[in-house]
Amino acid sequence: MTDLGPCIQRFAEHLASERRLSPHTVSAYRRDLTQLEQFLRGRLERTVRLADVTKYSLRAWLGELAQSRTPPSIARKLSAVRGLYAFLERDARLPENPAELMATPKLRRKMPAFLGVDAAAAVMAAPAEGPGDERARARDAAILELLYGSGLRLSELCGLDLDDLDLDAAEVRVLGKGRKERIVPLGDRARQAITAYLAVRAELRHPKTGWQDGRALWLGRLGRRLGMRWVQVLVQRYGAQGAGRADLHPHALRHSCATHMLEGGADLRIIQEMLGHASLSTTQRYTHLSLDQLMRVYDRAHPLAKMPRSRGSKPQ
Repeated sequence: MTDLGPCIQRFAEHLASERRLSPHTVSAYRRDLTQLEQFLRGRLERTVRLADVTKYSLRAWLGELAQSRTPPSIARKLSAVRGLYAFLERDARLPENPAELMATPKLRRKMPAFLGVDAAAAVMAAPAEGPGDERARARDAAILELLYGSGLRLSELCGLDLDDLDLDAAEVRVLGKGRKERIVPLGDRARQAITAYLAVRAELRHPKTGWQDGRALWLGRLGRRLGMRWVQVLVQRYGAQGAGRADLHPHALRHSCATHMLEGGADLRIIQEMLGHASLSTTQRYTHLSLDQLMRVYDRAHPLAKMPRSRGSKPQ
């Protein structure tokens, strides 16, 4: 009889080595499945086997989760179980998937927050107008320009190395979800901001040892690569300073980038490729038009919008 614990370990190794998911995603899958194992071990008071995972035990687990977890959290955990058993089915380790017929909790997808054009411009200008070290302000300005100007994910931004930049071609190589590479264009403002930051980057090193990460693009005052949490705090600070938005998140800048590109006339497929979305439906969630903008596009593009009504005509 196969124990659940080793199966979770093999599944995690499969996600990391064969599917090449990010360490963060692999850790989330492993954590969710380990929670299931711990729940069943507490009920059975022994090692959990695959045969112990049934639709009834899964319902008991999800029922307990529903007391303290949100529907999106429960849906993610159920997805992890489905993924594990789909992997085991392909490996011929069990006859059926107990999670196959489990209903996923209904989700209400919330549209991410975004900034208007003027507010986004104010956030971009905030580092130059604020106090602090010149080197840090140059770095912060470049980070903001890249998040908003190129629509990068937070993890993509923090993972950038110097070798990923091609300023002559105005491009940056990004490692996105599923470890898929893509080339993202750099706007003039982003390229200028990065150039200004690179001119002072060499000065960001450990004050005592002089050590510096020679590979990472974004460095802190001790010469180490900046982490995602630090960038989140940075965006919140400049969001409050420039636009009165202390709740601003890097993802809101990515959403604002897509929204403003669409309002400027960019094709949805181009935005999809730039953002690195596998599905066009995902891109559509990140882009929305105001009614006024929609009517302007309609008046300009639809042939019936410009046809005058004949005088005296009445509805049939």
